[in-house]
Amino acid sequence: MTRSNLFRCVASAALAISVMVAPSMASAETPSPHDLAEMTAAGSYLAARYAGQQRDAAAAAAFYRAALRRDPKNAELLDRTFLSLLVGGEVEEAVTYASRVLDSDKNDKVSRLVLGVREIKQKHYSSARRDFAHSVRGPITDLTATLLTAWALYGAGDEKEAVASIDRLTGPDWYTIFKDLHAGMILDLAGLKKQAGKRFEHAYKLDPSALRVVEAYGSWLSRNKPKEEALAIYKNFDKLLPHHPLIDDAIEKVKSGGKLHPLVANAQAGAAEALYGLGASLGRRGGEDLGLVYLQLSLYLSPKHALALLSLADLYETMKKPELAIKVYERVPANSPLHRNALIQMAANLDTLDKPKEAESHLKTLISEHPDDLEAIMALGNILRGRKDFSECADVYSKGIAQIAQPAKPNWVIFYFRGICYERSKQWPKAEADLKKALELYPDQPQVLNYLGYSWIDKGINLDEGMKMIKRAVQQRPDDGYIVDSLGWAYYKLGNYQEAVQQLEHAIVLKPEDPTINDHLGDAYWRVGRTLEAKFQWAHARDLKPDPEDLPKIEAKLKSGLPDETSSQARAAKKGGDGG
Repeated sequence: MTRSNLFRCVASAALAISVMVAPSMASAETPSPHDLAEMTAAGSYLAARYAGQQRDAAAAAAFYRAALRRDPKNAELLDRTFLSLLVGGEVEEAVTYASRVLDSDKNDKVSRLVLGVREIKQKHYSSARRDFAHSVRGPITDLTATLLTAWALYGAGDEKEAVASIDRLTGPDWYTIFKDLHAGMILDLAGLKKQAGKRFEHAYKLDPSALRVVEAYGSWLSRNKPKEEALAIYKNFDKLLPHHPLIDDAIEKVKSGGKLHPLVANAQAGAAEALYGLGASLGRRGGEDLGLVYLQLSLYLSPKHALALLSLADLYETMKKPELAIKVYERVPANSPLHRNALIQMAANLDTLDKPKEAESHLKTLISEHPDDLEAIMALGNILRGRKDFSECADVYSKGIAQIAQPAKPNWVIFYFRGICYERSKQWPKAEADLKKALELYPDQPQVLNYLGYSWIDKGINLDEGMKMIKRAVQQRPDDGYIVDSLGWAYYKLGNYQEAVQQLEHAIVLKPEDPTINDHLGDAYWRVGRTLEAKFQWAHARDLKPDPEDLPKIEAKLKSGLPDETSSQARAAKKGGDGG
């Protein structure tokens, strides 16, 4: 594995449509009224479909609206307009379309959900319950409708039936933590302290790593028990996920004698919490579309819900929409403990948008305000490392390491990243020390084993130990093409070309479009006499846009092949045997 690839380990319909529709549509921008007026119904529809494929809900909604104006009785256009508005966060406008959807289909579940959420916002709790009763249709939506109905019942003053409705729901085991959390919050607001505490305690025992459960239980303990009990569960969470801003904030308040407010203040906030919890969970598990809907509805009810905003932005990042993620991060309230996290993530997204200087300036400002902000330091170092500014990124990571009084297991990554920067800037002794430190903190970490083991073999030192390290990395990550490539290339460097071919062929299966792995396999083929196949692999590597410094070497091999082995290589091949 070459240095560039080792570093990388770390770190047709549309065309047809673009000819048919307005120029703004081809760039996935929200169209102007003039663009829309000039387009046919068919053009608007095709443009909307394209915008939807690009996950541009705002543009899709605009084009669907235009098509719907030309064909107002088209049920499909109506439904698509409604859903595009909803996914894009235009919930108030989506409500008007939801009513029209129900005029043609009384059983439309999503429309019922949206109208029910609007009714909760307007404190029309009886109407909300009727809508939620018609929105049930599966495990996720059963739970959603039940929790929202419970909050509507609480809003109407019937906390007893609210909790009973939650308890009547049966379903998968994972329902339980949501049921206990929301029953506990309703009981807490109703002043039924003992019952609320039991529900929170049960949810906490089910999952002491669930952030909102820890927050809800901790706030209840701060108001009803000695503060040491609240601090104990916060500190337990801190061991699992150190320095979460919300937990750090809670710890400081409780230490100073503060009694924390309940997690939610009213029925509307409770419904928002239910939609946030389910939306965030769906987004993490691949349910992007429904996750977007739930998170947008949560924010409709609670526009400043910081965790819902972060979850929505994270979902946009997953969808490779950094420009949308930035807009959401900008909405995180300045007084939220999560505001700095939002600013740091904004910088990462600016870098993704190829605005590295803006991203760097953003982070340097944050660091100047709080020199001990390890997360901001790491973010800046990662941007510099990604841009291959290795000397500067090593300096930045050093500032972060200076803030760590007693390095622990979670700190392995900063030593690993600084080790990469040192190695890439040709400061091997420092790099080796950092990589060893990373392994000391996290023994058998596969990425570190791979990097250090390969580096030793590449330098012709510690050959046996280096090969053992790479093999241990492969055992842990057998489907990681880059690590398998390391093993194959290590065999190549040791002169065991047959084994190199076998491992590199496997790496190609795992990462067929990687130029470096294709280049390596070409070299191995050449050494075993498969010259025609070698040239094919080199040609493929050339066409896959390798790093600029590698391209001339590949072109030279295509022209003349590999030079004959030197005497030292030949001796290594004979001496190396199976390469360890």
